[in-house]
Amino acid sequence: MTTFWFIVIAVLWAGFMVLEGFDFGVGALHGVVGRDDAGRREVIHTIGPVWDGNEVWLITAGAAMFAAFPGWYATAFSGLYLALILALVGLILRGVAIEYRHKRDSARWRRRWSVVLTASSLVLPLMFGVALADFGYGLPIDASQEFVGSFWDLLPFYSVVTGIAFLATTLLHGAIFLGTKVDGAPHMRAARVARVLVPLVILLVITMIVWTYLAVGGGILPSIVALATIAAVLAAGWLVVRRRWGWAFVATAVTLAGMVLSIFTGMYPNVMVSSLDAANNLTIHNVSSAPYSLGVLTVVLAVLFPVVLLYQGWAYRVFRRRAGTGQSVTRP
Repeated sequence: MTTFWFIVIAVLWAGFMVLEGFDFGVGALHGVVGRDDAGRREVIHTIGPVWDGNEVWLITAGAAMFAAFPGWYATAFSGLYLALILALVGLILRGVAIEYRHKRDSARWRRRWSVVLTASSLVLPLMFGVALADFGYGLPIDASQEFVGSFWDLLPFYSVVTGIAFLATTLLHGAIFLGTKVDGAPHMRAARVARVLVPLVILLVITMIVWTYLAVGGGILPSIVALATIAAVLAAGWLVVRRRWGWAFVATAVTLAGMVLSIFTGMYPNVMVSSLDAANNLTIHNVSSAPYSLGVLTVVLAVLFPVVLLYQGWAYRVFRRRAGTGQSVTRP
């Protein structure tokens, strides 16, 4: 049961990075793809109906960590406390920027909220990438399962490179998403951004995947995930050149999922690695809830998770059309 819930949490984090990844990309690029106010409004409209639903995956991932592996949750959220607060502030400001940018007919008002949206959309995937990398690469954790380092211990070079790789991939993911959702000049600018980003993303993703395999953990399953992720990012580059936006979006989605899963498959059965002593590692066995609790959680998951998937599938179907200039970003 502990292995099952480790897989569930890995899937939830992967789902969050895939779905919220293009939201981050669109938010960061809205000022580049949409040159004037009408264009920016059109770009933001593409994520208006779905961005908050995509964030549910982050909430669910955190809740699953708390319920299934309370020791992991306690150590991670205490050690990453400052980073967590910064991430929460970023998520709040980003949401407010999306919802309030169009509330006043003032160029200065909209410009300020555009700056907030761009900055938060750049910082958040970087921070989440660093945090996920820290889980597998290692943090100073003592025998009492307590984080004993400083803020700078959260930033080993591997984690920083991984964070940058996540950031660059979400930018490409967002640019490709816009390639499927907007027409005219914004479409051409999104396509241009995607072509510029492709070589950098391929380099960063391959570096991150190989480094993860060597530093976090190898084996048959990590090897399969690594090869699939590299194949996906190479396919994304080829599809961008061929202007096959729909399939390119699928390829970057697989790439982001593979980046997350490469960390989780590499560190299993650990959930947090101690850089001080391997004996201090947090594993699925020494931080998990009781079997009865995991059983109840499994029943809840079986009932509610399909409902969430059906609702999100319905929302994406309803808002599947391309955006038009001047359309509202409000939700139904």
